[in-house]
Amino acid sequence: MSAVIAAMITAVVGVLGTLFAPLLHQRLTVRQRAEEVRTEDRRRRFEERRAAYTAMNRASRQFHTLLKDALHRIRDGVYTDDDRARLEEARRDYRDQYAEAQMIVPERVLAASRDLNTVLAGIDAVAKRIDRGLPREGETAAVALLELKDAEPRLSEMRRIMREDLGLTD
Repeated sequence: MSAVIAAMITAVVGVLGTLFAPLLHQRLTVRQRAEEVRTEDRRRRFEERRAAYTAMNRASRQFHTLLKDALHRIRDGVYTDDDRARLEEARRDYRDQYAEAQMIVPERVLAASRDLNTVLAGIDAVAKRIDRGLPREGETAAVALLELKDAEPRLSEMRRIMREDLGLTD
């Protein structure tokens, strides 16, 4: 009798195995696909942040460079409409890159960008006033160039925070 019971148990286990195998396979496939989706989502978010950081860094540095160039040209009396147009384009690109990044990057990166923007926007306003012949007391291109140096450590700090967020450490 025990051989018959063993055969019956074996048959039941075999039938249950046959019935549950597709369900188990389906469940494992669903889990695997869900993990693939999570992995792809993490990769996509990383790439979005990296692209936003690259654009913000490029736009910030370009605005800084053209602002410095504008101040040199204003100081030397050779500032032209083309120079103004290039600076305005860099200013717009800088603003647009920040606006795009606001929904993607962490707050600490935005805070570093705002710190940098405080310096760049202040110097930009000074350059505009000097260019229009309406400088405030003590505002000169030479003084503004010295004050623009305050942006350099902020540019480096912003880049450091971005790299750190991406997992890039030296």
